[in-house]
Amino acid sequence: MFLFIMKRLILLVPVFFVVSVVVFLIIHLVPGNPIDNLMRAGSSSAQRVQIAAKYGLDRSLAEQYFVWMSRLVAGDLGTSIIQGRPVGALIAQNLPYSLQLGGAALLFSALTGITAGVIAASFHGTRLDDGISGLILIGSTVPSFWLGLLLILIFAVWLGWVPISGARGWASLILPVIAAGVGGIALVARVTRIAMIETARQDFVMLLHAKGVSPLVIQLRHVLRHALVPVVTILALRIGWILGGTVTIEYVFARPGLGSLLIRALNQRDYPLVQACLLMLAMAVIFGTLIGDIVQAGMDPRQREARP
Repeated sequence: MFLFIMKRLILLVPVFFVVSVVVFLIIHLVPGNPIDNLMRAGSSSAQRVQIAAKYGLDRSLAEQYFVWMSRLVAGDLGTSIIQGRPVGALIAQNLPYSLQLGGAALLFSALTGITAGVIAASFHGTRLDDGISGLILIGSTVPSFWLGLLLILIFAVWLGWVPISGARGWASLILPVIAAGVGGIALVARVTRIAMIETARQDFVMLLHAKGVSPLVIQLRHVLRHALVPVVTILALRIGWILGGTVTIEYVFARPGLGSLLIRALNQRDYPLVQACLLMLAMAVIFGTLIGDIVQAGMDPRQREARP
């Protein structure tokens, strides 16, 4: 297991450098630059050149990437060009809001999705199964931002049960968690249902039934345990996707967080801040995949032998 984890960690090194190149090029190839936001009315061309030289924007892309990567390896995310504050401090200030929302949405989608999948698989082929499968299909196709706007209209504007926006207390977290978690519920429920139905057809389950073991015990103690292997992988992948998905949710609900910070930085073409935010979101997806691989290998030793 130790060797498996070390191999997976070593594989992250080239992935990190490829991701960093893509992140760096994405923002620099987009039209516009932060100098336009720093220039005042009546500023001369000489002042533009001076600002570009101050932030190293007059260098080639290769030189800028080398400087950025050198600082990044040393643990320095740089300084925001527009706000003039360290990028690390800005991210540290906003990241807890995104982790709070993403963690709550992941827990909500995991518990609800696994429960829905277990019920659908236990009543496979019945109207209850059809009803849950229909809801899963609807949930997987509804855009999170549209669902967020609908929830605001019903529960915040019409009923007045929860705050419309902001991050004031747990009540303001309810609607964003539902909007961010519904897509995950549909995915987890569908994977759980399929995995449990396939596991229930295996010989050892037939043997348990022949021994007279209670169907409820078989479903929860034996079938669900084996079916959780692909579910854990999906949940691990959702760690990164949910953190990335909070970008739109935070914007819809006007919540502080990494997503709101990224959108403001994109509008201002604040290169160091955009690069750091995008890199963190990409690394969240990569580490989520790593956690999924490790947990999956721990639950099923055959996975360690099958992977390089």
